[in-house]
Amino acid sequence: MTPNKKGDLSPEQPDASDEIPSIENAPDDIKLAVDLIYLIESNEIDTDTAISALEIVLADLQRKKAGR
Repeated sequence: MTPNKKGDLSPEQPDASDEIPSIENAPDDIKLAVDLIYLIESNEIDTDTAISALEIVLADLQRKKAGR
């Protein structure tokens, strides 16, 4: 906390540079990553299970991409 104009201690007010950027303006891959993280965490998926599943998905997508 910092003293305000009266010298009282009060919580600092964030300025515009402290704001967290909106996910709405993020690239699609970031939006998807955030959604996947949320899905994994909110369902309390074991980390090793999540990693294994993501590796399977990655391999599948890479195989499909190579077949184009």
